[in-house]
Parts: sequence; structure tokens; C-alpha cells
Amino acid sequence: MKVVIIGAQWGDEGKGKIVDYLAEDAQYVVRYAGGPNAGHTIVVDGKQFALHQVPSGILYPNKTVFLGAGMVIDPEALFAELDMLKENGINWEGRVFISDRAHLILPRYRQMDKARDAERKRPIGTTGRGIGIAYSEKAQRDGLRLADLDWNEKIAEFEREDKIFLDKYKERLLSMRVDLTAQMWEKQNANILFEGAQGAMLDIDSGTYPYVSSGASCAAGAATGCGIGPHDLDKILGVFKAYETRVGNGPMPSEFNETSEGELCEYVRKTGREYGVTTGRARRCGYLDLVALRYACRVNSMDGLVLTHLDIYDAMEEIEACVAYNINGKIVTDFPANVEQMASAKPVLEKFTGWKTELKNCKSYDELPKEARTYIEYIEDFTSTPVDIISVGYEREQTFIRRPVWK
Repeated sequence: MKVVIIGAQWGDEGKGKIVDYLAEDAQYVVRYAGGPNAGHTIVVDGKQFALHQVPSGILYPNKTVFLGAGMVIDPEALFAELDMLKENGINWEGRVFISDRAHLILPRYRQMDKARDAERKRPIGTTGRGIGIAYSEKAQRDGLRLADLDWNEKIAEFEREDKIFLDKYKERLLSMRVDLTAQMWEKQNANILFEGAQGAMLDIDSGTYPYVSSGASCAAGAATGCGIGPHDLDKILGVFKAYETRVGNGPMPSEFNETSEGELCEYVRKTGREYGVTTGRARRCGYLDLVALRYACRVNSMDGLVLTHLDIYDAMEEIEACVAYNINGKIVTDFPANVEQMASAKPVLEKFTGWKTELKNCKSYDELPKEARTYIEYIEDFTSTPVDIISVGYEREQTFIRRPVWK
């Protein structure tokens, strides 16, 4: 069975933890998009791991993981990450493989990335990791794939500094190179978990363009990024937080007003540890945007949702969620494509009674307080999508399943 995990918001939803949790019942984990800007935080037995390119399933000693064709890979960052895992007792050798169709990030791309964003009239807020440049080179058919490393004529096209850099990593990269389509065909009867990067609202086609990532963070990207067809995807789950966050520029209609809601914003940011794993930047925070979440469910054909960070609201008397937008006096209930409209949108809020109870020890849905269940059921009704998994803390075991995933 093949299960896809994507972010249902603007990234940072807790995908890493959920992939790690579900990987126990998977034989293989495949990361299908993104690059070293995607920070996935996993806490196991009180120990925190920050992964950026390596799929989260690597923390299980018997799992094999793949970096997919839809990724852009920074060799220097990748091997630094693998070294970190080894230093922490994770034996990864022979368990990490890379699609021969994945593209590579060269060091000079980082400065190019920062310079290009600085020159924009409307900066995107890039992490400056060279990812956008690598995807641009790919789209222009000038990129460098893992498959090209032993194509001498192709390598000759690159600058001297590029060649020196590639020579440093060439043999190690080639030793990890695989034909991912052949691997997926061979393993078609196994349980395979496909791990997305960023979030649905940052997808280059269906997200808040131009304030999006350069890759395919949608569910369909799991097929194109892993060398399989869409019929081979059996289940799609979208991870979302009980509130909203975003990093970088771009519209976010439900964002807390820093003037009138600054105290609430600071509480959610500190309690939820809303600082970038990769950059350390404070994330923008806001009310759960149900309009955007419903759109993400529809455009990605989600079979179920995964709710994280529900415990962040434990101490609150009342919580609110965005159920519509007020755009220049007009109530809008569908997610608009027009960025100018999105920028002027004001959230229409629905109030819910808080539960004033710690959730971290809840082991099932029935153990949740009635107020928390009411909030969840409203989300399900609004999005027409069931909440299949709920996370009530950072630890792996602070998670419970309402509907079986691998069936």
C-alpha cells in the first residue's frame, strides 16, 4: 500500500513527526519534493532530531529511505546531515538512496538565490538555500541531475568551482544512486510512505503564487517525484495544525494582528515553538484557516486529515477559527487565486469554548474533553474530510489513530 503525507497548510505542520510515527508500519519511505529548506523535527525518547533532506523514516533501524526525483539536493548539506545521524547512533549506510533523476544544488546557487530575491519588487522571502535556482535551472533544461555526474560532456559545461565541488562528493553520490521507478515497481506490494515537503498552500500551481515554493508540494507530486503513476497512490493524508503559521512573505488572511492580538500571537508562537528548524526565523501565526484547509483538501483529493499541536490551546478559555473572508465588504467562502484580494482579506471568525485541560496524556479520541471533540468535529464537517490522526504533544507516543492508515 502506498500512503502520501503532505502538509495541508503553509508548511511546518508536523509532517516529520507523523511520517516518523507511520513509518513503523512501512517498509520504505520516499521523500518526493523540496530541498534543504524543509526542516522536519522529530522527538524520540526526549531526543530531538532536525532533518532537512533525509526522509524521517531513517530513525527506524530497519527502514530503507529514498530521496526522490522531484527533490533538489545539496550534497554538502546532505552529507552533513548523514554525519549528524551517525554521530547520534543512527546507522544509515546502505539504507539511504537517491533517485538518479534528482537534481543537484551547486554552492553558487545560494548567493544567486539571495540576490534574485533581493532584486524582486515583491520579495518571496526565500531561505537562500539555492533551491529556487536549482528548480529554475531544471525548468530551463540546464540543471544537473545525479544521473549526469558521469556524463563528461555535461560536466564540462560547468564552471571550475562547480567541478571541484562535484569531485568532492561524486563517488559518494554515485554509490547511493538508484533507478527509483524500477525500485518502486519491484516494491509495489510493500507498504511505502511518501513524504512531502512544505505545504499544499505553497505548491507552485495550486498555492498562493508567486509566494510559493518552486517544487510540487501537492499530493500529485508524490507520483511525479517518485516515478510512479497517480493510480498507484492508495491514500492521501494532509497534516495541519490547530492554528495557522507561515514563514516568509505572502498572503495569510487569518494572521493575528500584531497590534490588537500581539499577546495571543506571542503565546501561540512560544508555546508552539514556532521558529524555523532551518532558519530559526519566527513564524507568522494566526487562527486556523478553514477556508484554506478545505481548499487544500479538495485540490489534493485528501482521504483524511492529521491534526497536530492541538495541545497548544490547552490553557485557553476560548479559541477561534476562520470560516470565511471579508474582502472589501464581500463575504467569500472559497479560496481566491488573486493575491491582491487575499492580501486585503479579513478573517470571519467562529468561536469555540476552550477545554482548559492538558491533552498530552490522552490516548484515544474518547479521552479528549468534549470541547476539543467539538472543535475537531466542526473541522471535519467544514472540510468534508475526516480527522484520522491526532497529535497532542511532541513525543512519538503522544499520537493516536482514529482510522487505520495501512488499510
